[in-house]
Amino acid sequence: MQAHIVSTPLKKIVIFGVGLIGGSFALALKKQHAVTLVVGVDRHQASLQRALELGIIDVASSDIESALQDADLVLIAAPVAQTGAILRAIYPYLQPQTIVTDAGSTKADVVAAARAALAEKISQFVPAHPIAGRELNGPDAAVADLFRGKKLVITALAENSAPAINEVAQAWQRCGAQPHHLTPEQHDHVFAAVSHLPHLLAYALVDQITGQPQAELRFQYAASGFRDFTRIAGSSAEMWRDISLANRTALMAELAHYQAQLQRVFAALQQNDGAELLAMFSNAQAARTRWIDSIEAAEAPSREGGD
Repeated sequence: MQAHIVSTPLKKIVIFGVGLIGGSFALALKKQHAVTLVVGVDRHQASLQRALELGIIDVASSDIESALQDADLVLIAAPVAQTGAILRAIYPYLQPQTIVTDAGSTKADVVAAARAALAEKISQFVPAHPIAGRELNGPDAAVADLFRGKKLVITALAENSAPAINEVAQAWQRCGAQPHHLTPEQHDHVFAAVSHLPHLLAYALVDQITGQPQAELRFQYAASGFRDFTRIAGSSAEMWRDISLANRTALMAELAHYQAQLQRVFAALQQNDGAELLAMFSNAQAARTRWIDSIEAAEAPSREGGD
């Protein structure tokens, strides 16, 4: 479902978490003249001050009641483990016209937290996940074109109205994103395989090498292959800890599949079975080429990024 982009700018948005995702969202809307006032809320005062200096936000606030007054849209761009606490904090001051969305990389846990925190106001919460990122963090990492050509997954609730869903879709479209729709459960199973597992593996590999003898010597000779494979291990450790725990059931299932694949590789090496290795590598190479041709080319991917 593609929503028509309205020309009327949002009068006021509130962003909880003014780092990479929240900051890029604000910069993109400002670049498109799609928002009049951006209010930032963050647990780190230094981040708020930096976001002000960079022009990401117009107002830094520690008063949630005043921050939410007359807001059109609230974006929660904090680590997923904080979502419930943020929603509980905004619940008393959430006015009927305000739509709340998030940018979390897991959805079933976020939806459960939202139902518990927002109760009868749950229809005002539209869960979403922009599939874009960088391995850099904080306000200084924010860029206006981060979401251009990227997917935005909306996992709408049965209680959401069409206008509420459209408002979220339109805001992200103004940032250059392309709205797609999944259920929360579909989202978490898909991203356990194609996002959460790769991040876990990148972190695990680097951590493994640091604990081995002559680790510095190994790092000294690591080159482009190692850099490409482990690039996403430069992402926020706190954020990916939260994501891994929030989606642990689906992630453990994918990890079990991967462990079985590693056993297949180990057996092929042990048996000096070049035919098995070639079949596996050729299948992977062909599948990746098809993916690049059909997906990556259409999205004009950046050389940077996590999600």
